[in-house]
Amino acid sequence: MNAATFAIIVASATPLIFAAIGETITEKAGVVNLSLDGSMLLSAMTGFAIAYTTGSVELGLLAGMATSGFVAFVVAFGGIRLRVNQIAVGLILTYFATKLSALLGGEFVRKPGPSVQKMSLPVLEDIPFFGEILFQQNPLVYFSFLLVIASFWWIFHTRRGLDLQAIGERPEAAFARGIPVNTLRYFYTVLGGAFVGLGGAAFSLDAKMGWSEGHIANYGWIALAIVIFGGWHPLRVAFGCYLFGAIQIVALKMQPTLPDLAQVLPIAPFPLMILTLVFLNMRVVQSFTMRFKGIGRLIRGTAPSALGESFWPD
Repeated sequence: MNAATFAIIVASATPLIFAAIGETITEKAGVVNLSLDGSMLLSAMTGFAIAYTTGSVELGLLAGMATSGFVAFVVAFGGIRLRVNQIAVGLILTYFATKLSALLGGEFVRKPGPSVQKMSLPVLEDIPFFGEILFQQNPLVYFSFLLVIASFWWIFHTRRGLDLQAIGERPEAAFARGIPVNTLRYFYTVLGGAFVGLGGAAFSLDAKMGWSEGHIANYGWIALAIVIFGGWHPLRVAFGCYLFGAIQIVALKMQPTLPDLAQVLPIAPFPLMILTLVFLNMRVVQSFTMRFKGIGRLIRGTAPSALGESFWPD
């Protein structure tokens, strides 16, 4: 593959990176947000509608973030305040948001609208090979690079990041140390949801410009699968998104000779998710990773211990 093909892979994976990193942040805090598929659709519709109405892509992206952030807040409120099952709330909201996007987005179907414009970076764009791939993109792509790096640094190299991991792993111990567990869970759930919404809006304003019913159906589930595939680690999650983008490009290029391949490869993350869950629980892998710790850190991924569990301080 040439540089132009790699550039397409990077650009096409960008919305998925926003969604997967957002969900990674949320789940690191111990909250499961299964509303991704619906909230991404609703954010895509809202973002395009606002951008189409106002002519401002920036307002469209912000509207998408606010929409999904609110849906994520409902998930957090249901799990924290109402003490109901987070998975059930997320599934209900997925269905509700999907139908709502179709209902409210009818008048915007297949209408041309504004889109994110390309913005090459001077000097850097002239770097052989990598300049075309990384620095002849648009602001959303550049922001996705920063988000991956910033989330990795924040989670694993800051004191606040340790607090984030603590509320997802041992909320009782975190609370005993004076960390406001539920307040932080609200914050990180809404923040992660906002990034999911940015991914949804990025689809309709950049990757798949425009809006139609079911415009990005199943991408929310793919993002959830990639979070598991990436072991709740921002760098591995980003790699999973780029891998999925590469699979799509390969399927597209091979479609003339193998037309059925285009139907099979895009759903690869679903069996990958199942295989990953099985793989990570095999005793042989646990034994292997104990003997070869360096490789083990690359292939193993562990969900936060308190993921999906509500915390109720006495």
